[in-house]
Amino acid sequence: MKFFKFFKFFIVFTISTSSFSQEKYDIVKCEAQFLEKNLLLLASNFNIEASRALTIQAKLWENPVFNADFNAFNPNNRKSFDVGSKGEKALQIQQVIYLGGKRNNQIQFYKANEQMAELEFQDLLRNLKFQLRKSFYLVYFNNKKIEKTNIQISNIDSLVKAYEVQTQKGNLPLKEMVRLESLLLKFKNERIEFVNNNIEEQAILQLMLNENQLIIPIVEEEKLVKKYLNKEISRNTVLDSLSMQTRPDFLLAIKNIEAKEWNLKLAQSMAIPNLNLGASYDQRGGAFNNQLNLTIGIPIPILNRNQGNIKFAKTILDQSKLDQEVVAIKLKIEISAAVNKWNEAKKNYLDFPTSKIKDFDIVYNGVLTNFKKRNISVLEFTDFMESYNEMSIQFDEFEKNLIVSGEELNITINSSIF
Repeated sequence: MKFFKFFKFFIVFTISTSSFSQEKYDIVKCEAQFLEKNLLLLASNFNIEASRALTIQAKLWENPVFNADFNAFNPNNRKSFDVGSKGEKALQIQQVIYLGGKRNNQIQFYKANEQMAELEFQDLLRNLKFQLRKSFYLVYFNNKKIEKTNIQISNIDSLVKAYEVQTQKGNLPLKEMVRLESLLLKFKNERIEFVNNNIEEQAILQLMLNENQLIIPIVEEEKLVKKYLNKEISRNTVLDSLSMQTRPDFLLAIKNIEAKEWNLKLAQSMAIPNLNLGASYDQRGGAFNNQLNLTIGIPIPILNRNQGNIKFAKTILDQSKLDQEVVAIKLKIEISAAVNKWNEAKKNYLDFPTSKIKDFDIVYNGVLTNFKKRNISVLEFTDFMESYNEMSIQFDEFEKNLIVSGEELNITINSSIF
Protein backbone atom coordinates (compact mmCIF):
# COMPACT_ATOMS: atom_id res chain seq x y z
CA MET A 1 0.00 0.00 0.00
CA LYS A 2 1.33 3.39 -0.93
CA PHE A 3 0.43 4.77 2.42
CA PHE A 4 3.11 2.75 4.14
CA LYS A 5 5.84 4.49 2.15
CA PHE A 6 5.18 7.35 4.51
CA PHE A 7 7.01 5.46 7.22
CA LYS A 8 10.23 5.31 5.21
CA PHE A 9 10.83 8.89 6.26
CA PHE A 10 10.97 7.79 9.88
CA ILE A 11 13.66 5.15 9.53
CA VAL A 12 16.22 7.65 10.79
CA PHE A 13 14.35 7.53 14.09
CA THR A 14 17.06 6.52 16.52
CA ILE A 15 16.71 3.85 19.14
CA SER A 16 20.10 4.48 20.68
CA THR A 17 18.54 6.43 23.56
CA SER A 18 16.40 3.45 24.47
CA SER A 19 18.99 0.70 23.99
CA PHE A 20 19.34 0.26 27.72
CA SER A 21 15.62 -0.14 28.46
CA GLN A 22 12.94 -2.34 27.01
CA GLU A 23 9.29 -3.13 27.54
CA LYS A 24 7.38 -6.36 26.85
CA TYR A 25 4.16 -6.02 24.87
CA ASP A 26 1.53 -8.42 23.64
CA ILE A 27 -0.62 -7.41 20.69
CA VAL A 28 -3.54 -6.32 22.91
CA LYS A 29 -1.34 -3.94 24.90
CA CYS A 30 0.15 -2.61 21.66
CA GLU A 31 -3.23 -1.77 20.17
CA ALA A 32 -4.43 -0.11 23.38
CA GLN A 33 -1.39 2.18 23.54
CA PHE A 34 -1.59 2.80 19.80
CA LEU A 35 -5.15 4.13 20.08
CA GLU A 36 -4.21 6.28 23.04
CA LYS A 37 -0.87 7.74 21.98
CA ASN A 38 -0.41 7.55 18.20
CA LEU A 39 0.31 11.09 17.05
CA LEU A 40 -1.04 10.60 13.52
CA LEU A 41 -4.41 9.50 14.89
CA LEU A 42 -4.47 12.40 17.32
CA ALA A 43 -3.64 14.84 14.53
CA SER A 44 -6.31 13.33 12.27
CA ASN A 45 -8.93 13.98 14.96
CA PHE A 46 -8.26 17.70 14.51
CA ASN A 47 -9.30 17.38 10.83
CA ILE A 48 -12.67 16.07 11.96
CA GLU A 49 -13.10 18.92 14.44
CA ALA A 50 -12.10 21.45 11.77
CA SER A 51 -14.70 20.00 9.37
CA ARG A 52 -17.36 20.19 12.06
CA ALA A 53 -16.49 23.85 12.63
CA LEU A 54 -17.10 24.58 8.92
CA THR A 55 -20.52 22.90 9.15
CA ILE A 56 -21.37 25.10 12.14
CA GLN A 57 -20.25 28.17 10.20
CA ALA A 58 -22.39 27.22 7.19
CA LYS A 59 -25.51 27.18 9.40
CA LEU A 60 -25.00 30.78 10.51
CA TRP A 61 -26.90 33.66 8.90
CA GLU A 62 -25.11 36.68 7.53
CA ASN A 63 -24.99 39.54 10.00
CA PRO A 64 -27.40 42.41 9.30
CA VAL A 65 -25.77 45.61 8.06
CA PHE A 66 -26.54 48.87 9.87
CA ASN A 67 -25.87 52.27 8.26
CA ALA A 68 -26.20 55.72 9.82
CA ASP A 69 -26.03 59.08 8.07
CA PHE A 70 -25.61 62.16 10.31
CA ASN A 71 -25.37 65.79 9.30
CA ALA A 72 -21.80 67.06 9.53
CA PHE A 73 -22.43 70.78 8.75
CA ASN A 74 -25.66 72.77 8.22
CA PRO A 75 -24.85 75.73 5.91
CA ASN A 76 -28.17 77.47 6.66
CA ASN A 77 -27.43 78.10 10.32
CA ARG A 78 -23.70 77.34 10.04
CA LYS A 79 -24.02 74.66 12.69
CA SER A 80 -21.90 71.52 12.87
CA PHE A 81 -23.47 68.11 13.59
CA ASP A 82 -26.99 69.45 13.40
CA VAL A 83 -28.79 66.21 14.31
CA GLY A 84 -31.43 67.57 16.65
CA SER A 85 -35.17 67.78 16.06
CA LYS A 86 -34.65 70.34 13.27
CA GLY A 87 -31.47 68.72 11.92
CA GLU A 88 -30.90 65.72 9.68
CA LYS A 89 -30.10 62.08 10.32
CA ALA A 90 -30.88 58.85 8.48
CA LEU A 91 -30.70 55.25 9.70
CA GLN A 92 -30.80 52.03 7.70
CA ILE A 93 -30.58 48.27 8.42
CA GLN A 94 -30.33 45.54 5.80
CA GLN A 95 -30.32 41.73 5.87
CA VAL A 96 -29.23 39.37 3.10
CA ILE A 97 -31.85 36.69 2.36
CA TYR A 98 -30.45 33.67 0.51
CA LEU A 99 -32.64 32.47 -2.34
CA GLY A 100 -32.51 29.26 -4.38
CA GLY A 101 -31.65 26.98 -1.46
CA LYS A 102 -28.08 28.30 -1.14
CA ARG A 103 -27.94 27.99 2.63
CA ASN A 104 -29.21 24.40 2.72
CA ASN A 105 -26.92 23.38 -0.15
CA GLN A 106 -23.96 24.88 1.63
CA ILE A 107 -24.84 23.14 4.92
CA GLN A 108 -25.25 19.77 3.18
CA PHE A 109 -21.96 20.24 1.32
CA TYR A 110 -20.03 20.85 4.53
CA LYS A 111 -21.84 18.00 6.29
CA ALA A 112 -20.66 15.68 3.51
CA ASN A 113 -17.12 17.01 3.95
CA GLU A 114 -17.40 16.40 7.69
CA GLN A 115 -18.41 12.78 7.06
CA MET A 116 -15.52 12.46 4.60
CA ALA A 117 -13.10 13.58 7.31
CA GLU A 118 -14.48 10.88 9.61
CA LEU A 119 -14.06 8.24 6.87
CA GLU A 120 -10.52 9.43 6.21
CA PHE A 121 -9.83 8.94 9.90
CA GLN A 122 -11.26 5.41 9.78
CA ASP A 123 -9.15 4.58 6.73
CA LEU A 124 -6.05 5.99 8.40
CA LEU A 125 -6.85 3.90 11.47
CA ARG A 126 -7.25 0.80 9.29
CA ASN A 127 -3.88 1.30 7.58
CA LEU A 128 -2.01 2.24 10.74
CA LYS A 129 -3.45 -0.73 12.61
CA PHE A 130 -2.19 -3.06 9.89
CA GLN A 131 1.26 -1.47 9.99
CA LEU A 132 1.28 -1.82 13.78
CA ARG A 133 0.39 -5.51 13.73
CA LYS A 134 2.71 -6.23 10.82
CA SER A 135 5.70 -4.54 12.49
CA PHE A 136 4.85 -6.26 15.78
CA TYR A 137 5.10 -9.72 14.21
CA LEU A 138 8.10 -8.81 12.06
CA VAL A 139 10.00 -7.69 15.16
CA TYR A 140 9.00 -10.91 16.90
CA PHE A 141 10.29 -13.14 14.10
CA ASN A 142 13.39 -11.01 13.56
CA ASN A 143 14.19 -11.48 17.24
CA LYS A 144 13.78 -15.24 16.80
CA LYS A 145 16.18 -15.27 13.86
CA ILE A 146 18.71 -13.20 15.78
CA GLU A 147 18.49 -15.50 18.82
CA LYS A 148 18.97 -18.62 16.69
CA THR A 149 21.87 -17.07 14.82
CA ASN A 150 23.43 -15.97 18.11
CA ILE A 151 23.41 -19.60 19.27
CA GLN A 152 25.03 -20.70 16.03
CA ILE A 153 27.65 -17.97 16.28
CA SER A 154 28.40 -18.84 19.91
CA ASN A 155 28.84 -22.56 19.09
CA ILE A 156 31.02 -21.97 16.04
CA ASP A 157 33.03 -19.25 17.80
CA SER A 158 33.92 -21.62 20.64
CA LEU A 159 35.00 -24.22 18.08
CA VAL A 160 37.13 -21.66 16.22
CA LYS A 161 38.91 -20.69 19.43
CA ALA A 162 39.58 -24.34 20.25
CA TYR A 163 40.85 -24.95 16.72
CA GLU A 164 43.15 -21.94 16.93
CA VAL A 165 44.88 -23.47 19.93
CA GLN A 166 45.21 -26.88 18.31
CA THR A 167 46.31 -25.40 14.97
CA GLN A 168 49.08 -23.41 16.68
CA LYS A 169 50.24 -26.64 18.31
CA GLY A 170 50.22 -28.37 14.94
CA ASN A 171 47.58 -30.90 15.95
CA LEU A 172 45.00 -29.76 13.36
CA PRO A 173 45.40 -28.50 9.77
CA LEU A 174 44.97 -24.78 9.15
CA LYS A 175 42.44 -25.35 6.35
CA GLU A 176 39.93 -26.78 8.83
CA MET A 177 40.14 -23.68 11.01
CA VAL A 178 39.74 -21.49 7.91
CA ARG A 179 36.62 -23.45 6.97
CA LEU A 180 35.14 -22.88 10.42
CA GLU A 181 36.04 -19.19 10.35
CA SER A 182 34.32 -18.89 6.98
CA LEU A 183 31.17 -20.44 8.44
CA LEU A 184 31.38 -18.10 11.43
CA LEU A 185 31.69 -15.09 9.13
CA LYS A 186 28.67 -16.25 7.11
CA PHE A 187 26.51 -16.47 10.22
CA LYS A 188 27.70 -13.07 11.43
CA ASN A 189 26.77 -11.50 8.09
CA GLU A 190 23.32 -13.08 8.27
CA ARG A 191 22.92 -11.71 11.77
CA ILE A 192 23.79 -8.20 10.57
CA GLU A 193 21.01 -8.43 7.98
CA PHE A 194 18.49 -9.60 10.58
CA VAL A 195 19.55 -6.86 13.00
CA ASN A 196 19.28 -4.13 10.35
CA ASN A 197 15.79 -5.31 9.37
CA ASN A 198 14.81 -5.35 13.00
CA ILE A 199 16.08 -1.82 13.62
CA GLU A 200 13.79 -0.52 10.87
CA GLU A 201 10.72 -2.40 12.09
CA GLN A 202 11.49 -1.57 15.72
CA ALA A 203 11.66 2.12 14.81
CA ILE A 204 8.27 1.94 13.07
CA LEU A 205 6.75 0.10 16.03
CA GLN A 206 8.08 2.66 18.52
CA LEU A 207 6.81 5.48 16.35
CA MET A 208 3.36 3.90 16.12
CA LEU A 209 3.18 3.57 19.90
CA ASN A 210 4.94 6.87 20.65
CA GLU A 211 7.28 4.81 22.82
CA ASN A 212 10.96 5.49 23.63
CA GLN A 213 11.76 2.08 25.04
CA LEU A 214 12.62 -0.96 22.95
CA ILE A 215 9.54 -3.11 22.41
CA ILE A 216 9.81 -6.86 22.98
CA PRO A 217 6.81 -8.63 21.39
CA ILE A 218 5.25 -11.47 23.37
CA VAL A 219 3.45 -14.04 21.21
CA GLU A 220 1.71 -17.33 21.98
CA GLU A 221 3.10 -18.77 18.80
CA GLU A 222 1.44 -22.17 18.67
CA LYS A 223 -1.99 -20.76 19.47
CA LEU A 224 -1.53 -17.97 16.95
CA VAL A 225 -0.54 -20.31 14.11
CA LYS A 226 -3.53 -22.56 14.76
CA LYS A 227 -5.82 -19.57 14.49
CA TYR A 228 -4.53 -18.83 10.99
CA LEU A 229 -4.56 -22.46 9.86
CA ASN A 230 -8.13 -23.23 10.93
CA LYS A 231 -9.68 -21.37 8.01
CA GLU A 232 -10.55 -22.29 4.43
CA ILE A 233 -10.82 -19.14 2.33
CA SER A 234 -11.42 -18.64 -1.38
CA ARG A 235 -11.59 -15.47 -3.43
CA ASN A 236 -15.20 -16.06 -4.52
CA THR A 237 -16.30 -16.78 -0.96
CA VAL A 238 -14.80 -13.52 0.28
CA LEU A 239 -16.19 -11.47 -2.61
CA ASP A 240 -19.66 -13.00 -2.24
CA SER A 241 -19.82 -12.37 1.49
CA LEU A 242 -18.04 -9.02 1.44
CA SER A 243 -20.01 -5.83 1.56
CA MET A 244 -17.88 -3.03 0.18
CA GLN A 245 -19.45 -0.91 2.88
CA THR A 246 -16.79 -2.31 5.23
CA ARG A 247 -14.01 -0.39 3.49
CA PRO A 248 -13.72 3.27 4.57
CA ASP A 249 -11.90 4.23 1.35
CA PHE A 250 -14.80 2.87 -0.74
CA LEU A 251 -17.33 4.70 1.44
CA LEU A 252 -15.14 7.78 1.14
CA ALA A 253 -15.35 7.58 -2.67
CA ILE A 254 -19.16 7.36 -2.45
CA LYS A 255 -19.32 10.23 0.01
CA ASN A 256 -17.05 12.24 -2.27
CA ILE A 257 -19.65 11.90 -5.05
CA GLU A 258 -22.33 13.10 -2.65
CA ALA A 259 -20.21 16.11 -1.66
CA LYS A 260 -19.59 16.96 -5.33
CA GLU A 261 -23.35 16.70 -6.03
CA TRP A 262 -24.06 19.18 -3.25
CA ASN A 263 -21.26 21.37 -4.61
CA LEU A 264 -22.96 21.37 -8.01
CA LYS A 265 -26.32 22.24 -6.44
CA LEU A 266 -24.62 25.04 -4.52
CA ALA A 267 -23.01 26.40 -7.71
CA GLN A 268 -26.36 26.29 -9.51
CA SER A 269 -28.12 28.02 -6.65
CA MET A 270 -25.43 30.72 -6.64
CA ALA A 271 -26.73 31.75 -10.07
CA ILE A 272 -29.91 32.87 -8.32
CA PRO A 273 -29.32 36.34 -6.84
CA ASN A 274 -29.77 37.00 -3.14
CA LEU A 275 -32.36 39.41 -1.79
CA ASN A 276 -31.26 42.39 0.29
CA LEU A 277 -34.19 43.29 2.55
CA GLY A 278 -34.13 46.21 4.93
CA ALA A 279 -35.76 49.23 6.51
CA SER A 280 -34.65 52.89 6.72
CA TYR A 281 -35.51 56.07 8.60
CA ASP A 282 -34.84 59.55 7.25
CA GLN A 283 -35.51 62.55 9.52
CA ARG A 284 -35.68 65.39 6.98
CA GLY A 285 -33.91 64.27 3.77
CA GLY A 286 -36.82 62.45 2.13
CA ALA A 287 -40.13 63.51 0.67
CA PHE A 288 -41.58 63.62 4.18
CA ASN A 289 -40.25 64.39 7.61
CA ASN A 290 -39.45 61.34 9.73
CA GLN A 291 -39.84 59.14 6.69
CA LEU A 292 -39.88 55.32 7.15
CA ASN A 293 -38.95 53.20 4.12
CA LEU A 294 -38.77 49.53 3.16
CA THR A 295 -35.66 48.74 1.11
CA ILE A 296 -35.37 45.86 -1.33
CA GLY A 297 -32.35 45.12 -3.50
CA ILE A 298 -31.52 42.24 -5.82
CA PRO A 299 -28.75 41.84 -8.42
CA ILE A 300 -29.87 41.36 -12.02
CA PRO A 301 -28.31 38.09 -13.32
CA ILE A 302 -27.43 39.31 -16.81
CA LEU A 303 -23.65 39.19 -17.02
CA ASN A 304 -22.73 36.66 -14.35
CA ARG A 305 -24.84 33.53 -13.93
CA ASN A 306 -22.03 31.56 -12.29
CA GLN A 307 -21.51 29.59 -15.52
CA GLY A 308 -17.83 28.84 -14.88
CA ASN A 309 -18.32 27.49 -11.37
CA ILE A 310 -21.27 25.36 -12.48
CA LYS A 311 -19.21 23.81 -15.30
CA PHE A 312 -16.32 23.22 -12.90
CA ALA A 313 -18.65 21.56 -10.37
CA LYS A 314 -20.09 19.27 -13.10
CA THR A 315 -16.59 18.31 -14.23
CA ILE A 316 -15.28 17.34 -10.79
CA LEU A 317 -18.54 15.44 -10.11
CA ASP A 318 -17.97 13.35 -13.25
CA GLN A 319 -14.37 12.82 -12.16
CA SER A 320 -15.42 11.66 -8.69
CA LYS A 321 -17.78 9.07 -10.25
CA LEU A 322 -14.89 7.63 -12.25
CA ASP A 323 -12.72 7.67 -9.13
CA GLN A 324 -15.36 5.63 -7.32
CA GLU A 325 -15.34 3.02 -10.10
CA VAL A 326 -11.54 2.84 -9.89
CA VAL A 327 -11.70 2.31 -6.12
CA ALA A 328 -14.25 -0.51 -6.56
CA ILE A 329 -12.06 -2.28 -9.15
CA LYS A 330 -8.96 -1.75 -7.01
CA LEU A 331 -10.75 -3.20 -3.99
CA LYS A 332 -11.66 -6.41 -5.83
CA ILE A 333 -8.09 -6.76 -7.09
CA GLU A 334 -6.71 -6.19 -3.58
CA ILE A 335 -9.05 -8.83 -2.15
CA SER A 336 -8.08 -11.34 -4.82
CA ALA A 337 -4.37 -10.70 -4.26
CA ALA A 338 -4.71 -10.91 -0.48
CA VAL A 339 -6.61 -14.22 -0.64
CA ASN A 340 -4.09 -15.70 -3.09
CA LYS A 341 -1.18 -14.52 -0.96
CA TRP A 342 -2.67 -16.05 2.19
CA ASN A 343 -3.50 -19.37 0.50
CA GLU A 344 0.05 -19.57 -0.87
CA ALA A 345 1.50 -18.80 2.56
CA LYS A 346 -0.71 -21.46 4.14
CA LYS A 347 0.29 -24.03 1.49
CA ASN A 348 4.00 -23.32 1.98
CA TYR A 349 3.65 -23.66 5.73
CA LEU A 350 1.74 -26.95 5.52
CA ASP A 351 4.15 -28.35 2.92
CA PHE A 352 7.09 -27.72 5.23
CA PRO A 353 7.99 -30.74 7.43
CA THR A 354 7.19 -28.96 10.68
CA SER A 355 6.90 -32.28 12.55
CA LYS A 356 10.56 -32.93 11.83
CA ILE A 357 11.84 -29.71 13.40
CA LYS A 358 12.42 -31.41 16.75
CA ASP A 359 14.18 -34.28 14.97
CA PHE A 360 16.47 -31.80 13.26
CA ASP A 361 17.27 -30.23 16.63
CA ILE A 362 18.25 -33.64 17.96
CA VAL A 363 20.39 -34.26 14.89
CA TYR A 364 21.97 -30.82 15.29
CA ASN A 365 23.07 -31.57 18.85
CA GLY A 366 24.35 -34.97 17.75
CA VAL A 367 26.35 -33.53 14.85
CA LEU A 368 27.84 -30.85 17.10
CA THR A 369 28.84 -33.45 19.71
CA ASN A 370 30.29 -35.82 17.13
CA PHE A 371 32.27 -33.05 15.47
CA LYS A 372 33.81 -32.11 18.79
CA LYS A 373 34.81 -35.77 19.13
CA ARG A 374 36.27 -35.70 15.61
CA ASN A 375 33.82 -38.36 14.42
CA ILE A 376 32.83 -36.29 11.35
CA SER A 377 34.85 -34.04 9.06
CA VAL A 378 34.85 -30.25 8.97
CA LEU A 379 33.28 -30.30 5.50
CA GLU A 380 30.41 -32.51 6.66
CA PHE A 381 29.95 -30.39 9.76
CA THR A 382 29.88 -27.01 7.96
CA ASP A 383 27.57 -28.33 5.24
CA PHE A 384 25.14 -29.58 7.87
CA MET A 385 25.32 -26.35 9.85
CA GLU A 386 24.54 -24.27 6.77
CA SER A 387 21.64 -26.55 5.82
CA TYR A 388 20.27 -26.62 9.36
CA ASN A 389 20.48 -22.86 9.73
CA GLU A 390 18.81 -22.29 6.35
CA MET A 391 16.02 -24.74 7.20
CA SER A 392 15.43 -23.21 10.63
CA ILE A 393 15.29 -19.67 9.25
CA GLN A 394 13.06 -20.75 6.37
CA PHE A 395 10.58 -22.33 8.76
CA ASP A 396 10.31 -19.02 10.63
CA GLU A 397 9.80 -17.28 7.28
CA PHE A 398 6.90 -19.58 6.38
CA GLU A 399 5.34 -18.98 9.78
CA LYS A 400 5.85 -15.24 9.54
CA ASN A 401 4.36 -15.11 6.01
CA LEU A 402 1.31 -17.07 7.19
CA ILE A 403 0.60 -14.59 9.99
CA VAL A 404 1.40 -11.39 8.07
CA SER A 405 -0.62 -12.47 5.00
CA GLY A 406 -3.53 -13.26 7.34
CA GLU A 407 -3.26 -9.78 8.85
CA GLU A 408 -3.18 -8.30 5.35
CA LEU A 409 -6.34 -10.21 4.42
CA ASN A 410 -8.05 -8.90 7.57
CA ILE A 411 -7.13 -5.32 6.76
CA THR A 412 -8.07 -5.67 3.08
CA ILE A 413 -11.68 -6.51 3.89
CA ASN A 414 -11.57 -4.43 7.08
CA SER A 415 -12.97 -7.34 9.07
CA SER A 416 -11.61 -9.99 11.40
CA ILE A 417 -11.56 -13.25 9.48
CA PHE A 418 -8.90 -14.52 11.89
